[in-house]
Amino acid sequence: MPSKKALVRRPSPRLAEGLVTHIEREKVDADLAGEQWEAYVEALRAHGWETIEVDPADDCPDSVFVEDTVVMYRNVALIARSGAESRREETAGVEEAVARLGCSVNWIWEPGTLDGGDVLKVDDTIYVGRGGRTNAAGVQQLRAAFEPLGARVVAVPVSRVLHLKSAVTALPDGTVIGHIPKVDRPALFPRFLSVPEESGAHVVLLGGDKLLMAASAPKTADLLADLGFEPVVVDISEFEKLEGCVTCLSVRMRHLYA
Repeated sequence: MPSKKALVRRPSPRLAEGLVTHIEREKVDADLAGEQWEAYVEALRAHGWETIEVDPADDCPDSVFVEDTVVMYRNVALIARSGAESRREETAGVEEAVARLGCSVNWIWEPGTLDGGDVLKVDDTIYVGRGGRTNAAGVQQLRAAFEPLGARVVAVPVSRVLHLKSAVTALPDGTVIGHIPKVDRPALFPRFLSVPEESGAHVVLLGGDKLLMAASAPKTADLLADLGFEPVVVDISEFEKLEGCVTCLSVRMRHLYA
């Protein structure tokens, strides 16, 4: 049976100091962010996900974006090495968490850099964004880790957004969705659906036809509902001010060995 475990991590008290690269900095309401995080975690639990809280990293402003620290494929955890040097201390607690879950642990090594937000899995195809936080050596090391396990790794250029999954995610049927102005090469995806809002490109598959989405994408939610999916909407406005999205706030672990 597939597993339904999700790693999450509480926001740092220094959240407002988080990095921004492609947007203007806005003031972050830390109290509201905490409430939004709690609601996000509760949405996962309400749909059958066991949430596993990674030890806080209070000195790391971006640590709530736990997805960037590790890439999962089957039972293998590939510990990332961010292209943003200030984020590299975030991985220690995550490494401990995945080891406790019985994962086989691998690492991205210097000179490789890779953020988990640059990795989109569609069945056994792994798209990896080559952009600001992930370099060619990181792509090569991810390929070396996962292709022997049966994955097909496809490198994708990323220049218009922070991470690949800032531009595209995928629906349960494997269709990749994205907001065209933010996608470098839509033709690289065999099935691509354009959505009307930037944040509408971000969905977390909760199971069945249910899609966790941001409240900032109502037109996309309507579009996907019309296609037979069931949007589950959460407000993550404070995290969006730091280029965060619904995928960034958890690591979904669907294929752990029993």
